[in-house]
Amino acid sequence: MSQEFHEEALDYHRRIRPGKIIVSSHKPMNTRQELSLAYTPGVAAPVREIAKNPETVNEYTAKGNLVAVITDGSAVLGLGNVGPLAAKPVMEGKAVLFKRFADIDVFNIELATQDVDEIVNTVINIAPTFGGINLEDISAPRCFEIEQRLIEALDIPVFHDDQHGTAIIIAAGLINALEIQGKTLETAKLVCLGAGSAGIATLHLLCEMGLNKDNILLVDRVGVISTSLENVDDIKAQFAVDTDKKTLADAMNGADVFIGVASANLVTQEMVKSMADKPIVFALSNPDPEISPADAHACRDDLIMGTGRSDYPNQVNNVLGFPFIFRGALDAKSKEINVEMKIAAVHALSDLAKLEVPQSVLDIYNVESLEFGKDYIIPKPFDPRLIDTVPKAIFNAAIASGVSRLT
Repeated sequence: MSQEFHEEALDYHRRIRPGKIIVSSHKPMNTRQELSLAYTPGVAAPVREIAKNPETVNEYTAKGNLVAVITDGSAVLGLGNVGPLAAKPVMEGKAVLFKRFADIDVFNIELATQDVDEIVNTVINIAPTFGGINLEDISAPRCFEIEQRLIEALDIPVFHDDQHGTAIIIAAGLINALEIQGKTLETAKLVCLGAGSAGIATLHLLCEMGLNKDNILLVDRVGVISTSLENVDDIKAQFAVDTDKKTLADAMNGADVFIGVASANLVTQEMVKSMADKPIVFALSNPDPEISPADAHACRDDLIMGTGRSDYPNQVNNVLGFPFIFRGALDAKSKEINVEMKIAAVHALSDLAKLEVPQSVLDIYNVESLEFGKDYIIPKPFDPRLIDTVPKAIFNAAIASGVSRLT
């Protein structure tokens, strides 16, 4: 970022009062009677009711609309292992996005440990406070074990957004891009650069939706993950294939789709030129993509390009997912966020991009028109229809798949 923007961001976070969140009451507390109702002796009434029937806790407290955003600070943005204190601005940011887009309250919690057992035990012990757990910026491969153990231990939704939120938005954009390019998920040859949480989760979700695992080339720092490689961990080994290709350049040759969730400037124009006709390039590293849109478009006029940035078309932005996914899950009183719910979110986002865009969205983005096509494959975060369409799809999928407590 520029120095000017850097200073503007610092001023934004420190002016008036530091940070981005406050805790406030939505009940009146201006009289002696109201104070008595809010605390002693009135508060004893809901305590007795919850003690008799724990399921009434959502009726008398904020638990049913309260999500914990939890990190250990080990994989913050593209900045790496900066620790819990430096992670706090991001977690506060997550909190305000939950509130702004889905009216969900959040406590952000930064943990002073990166030990898997300690993290799991801590979250289990504080889970009664919350209706859902959003894990954030926890490095791979620990994040996979942490999430799975918490899913198994808790009866509320546990969702690592870096994994599944990213995967859902990528999948929604990709199925639309493939449609525009006249290709199918079942036959597409796909290269994924980055074998961390986002890359692995994206491949799993796409395979659930029909991507042929044999058509995937997963690339990390050492090159293509092949069956001939030694000392490949179990997470990456799921996507090892029998191939002679070794480098990213080898993998890109003839590929229909490139998904980058790695680091800046790893893809060259020569690599993009070597891709199949009508390729799709999702260069999602932030703030700088694996290849810039300018460089990619300069060497191919038949591609569809997506990035993680708001200043280019086709932003793959997790804010399209997590607020609305949790809204639907909380409303359904769901015990988890399962594959069926994730796929429902994908299709809800994909379908919404094909509808006429409201004028309010055009005004926010200062454009005369937006319509489904190469430069608009996924909805904009400020589309007011998101709060109606995505939570409804999640809610219905939770009911249909049997993970809702509603009867």
